[in-house]
Amino acid sequence: MAFKAKKVKPSRYFQNVVEQIEAAILQGELSPGDLLPAEMKLKEMFDTSRGTIREALRVLEEKGLVDIRTGQGGGARVKAVGPHKITESLNLFVQTRNISVDHLSEFREGVEGLVTALAAERSGADDIARLKAILGEAAALMADSPPDWRRFIRIDSRLHITIAEIAGNPIYTAVHRMIHDIIMGDKARFSLFLSEEGRLRENYRDLCGIVAAVEARDSRLARRLAERHVRRSTRRMKAAAAPPASGGSGG
Repeated sequence: MAFKAKKVKPSRYFQNVVEQIEAAILQGELSPGDLLPAEMKLKEMFDTSRGTIREALRVLEEKGLVDIRTGQGGGARVKAVGPHKITESLNLFVQTRNISVDHLSEFREGVEGLVTALAAERSGADDIARLKAILGEAAALMADSPPDWRRFIRIDSRLHITIAEIAGNPIYTAVHRMIHDIIMGDKARFSLFLSEEGRLRENYRDLCGIVAAVEARDSRLARRLAERHVRRSTRRMKAAAAPPASGGSGG
């Protein structure tokens, strides 16, 4: 660990500590698994108060950069920087800004069409084997009547995320995790439209077509099928969310 601290400017306080430690992590001076010096040592290194150090560590923990444990053997340990905080932030944005089905559909259609096309261009034999293994789990589930829709959604999520991984761009993978694990996950408000057996089976057929197009390395067809899949999902979501028609009553 080759981390060296600069004295904190009085006007910056804990933000300065956060920025220095964050920069050290992002530049590789601090590696995942490294244990930061104890609070009192950090206080001396930065020439600031213990309260400032504690506040800075709390912010770093919120950012997902360190993991803080108390007790013997505890302390602030550097975490591997992953996509989890990104997906959590995007999900919070979606939930708090009251994103509509149409907003989500427009976003998904563009992203998923592109990602599936890239996967078709870049896939290899091992990638196709991964997709077919996931599709096989879905096929086994379809043998039940009715299928377990929550389990199907989890399988569906894994397949879409795997397609993003095959595309080879970690940003797309992070976005797909946000969409499919969180927003479209089995406990999310957008997932309830899949609870009917007919919709599950139609969704399964869509996935079979997409995987076949990726295997054939037909990027245009893969994109078209992925976009159509999103549009169908949107229609199902809207139908499921629509209030039942009132039958009227005698007056």
